[in-house]
Amino acid sequence: MTFRISLTALAVAGLTVAATAQENPRPDTLAALGPPPIPADNPMTDAKIELGKKLFFDPILSGNYGMPCSACHRPEAGWAVQDKISFGYPGTTHWRNSQTIINSAYYGKLFWAGASPSLEHQARAAARGGVAGNGEDDQMEARLAFVPEYRAAFQEVFGDDWPSVRHAYMAIAAYQRTLVQTDTPFDLYMNGDDDALSAAQKRGLELFAGKANCTACHNGPLLSDEAYYNIGVPPFDGWEDDELAQITFRFELYSKGVTEEKYRKLKDDPGLYFRTKQEADMGKFRVPSLRYTQYTFPYMHNGMLETLADVVEFYDQGGGENEFAANKSALIQPLGLTDTEKADLVAFLESLSGEEMLVDDPDLPEMEPLPMAQN
Repeated sequence: MTFRISLTALAVAGLTVAATAQENPRPDTLAALGPPPIPADNPMTDAKIELGKKLFFDPILSGNYGMPCSACHRPEAGWAVQDKISFGYPGTTHWRNSQTIINSAYYGKLFWAGASPSLEHQARAAARGGVAGNGEDDQMEARLAFVPEYRAAFQEVFGDDWPSVRHAYMAIAAYQRTLVQTDTPFDLYMNGDDDALSAAQKRGLELFAGKANCTACHNGPLLSDEAYYNIGVPPFDGWEDDELAQITFRFELYSKGVTEEKYRKLKDDPGLYFRTKQEADMGKFRVPSLRYTQYTFPYMHNGMLETLADVVEFYDQGGGENEFAANKSALIQPLGLTDTEKADLVAFLESLSGEEMLVDDPDLPEMEPLPMAQN
């Protein structure tokens, strides 16, 4: 059961709000995670989850048979990539930071600009993305049909005579919905265990919901309002001297349909503008969850902040500057934190991660000639 405490209710009960907040700072804007939502059109089964796990790690779902989902979401790297920019399809590089898929089941908007409304859609977009999987559905579907184990699994799980790539994406999404972490020190504390957080972490929680105003955007069980903001993150420095990164960036500008003037002049990621084509959305990105962040460094959409301490310092300074200063959120203001307060805030952020979630890559089935071709 999710535990929340209302300061108003405590005051009515005869307790002073100030004292209670100091002893048990559990803001109404925050909550522990419950079970992930499961869409009615993609129910979970053990067989589907097992199939999805294999497909997640299998490079069969990519253009060159070499870029599985796990290429950019490694378990030992926070189920992401511990570098500023994610890996790209061979011959390219990516152009944004790889986000962890731990707790991605709770998002209503996937990718940094919210381009996918579901894990099923996200899996398809990643497998087909020009600088990601670069696959074609018919090609990937044909490959799946050459694997007897997959033919049997798709028949069992989905009733397919031959594997359907649409169902492959559904199986991957089902597997991702098992990658959740609901037993962090923060969750235990919000569920009533007063000893789950250290004294420094409790002070950090007070700052998070108070002086630092982090809950203005990082709220709810996911610690994200899933809205879009420009907070002044500086542009990716690789675009200054990495020729391949420059080519990828121009490709993204072109393929996403910016104006010719912007194609020629932009030196920074326009973010949500790619989707809306509204000037007011230049440089805005969807608020990420802060869960599991202990393992998902570096931070921001382009990895320009290396550590959680760097993130806290960034916000304490009132954010940064980028090409889209006119759209910078008014919520981003200098905080005036002391060194002790910064350390406490980092300590609280660390409480949003539990034990590292590691799995071994599964044994993958091999292709064989189709039955009708064996004679």
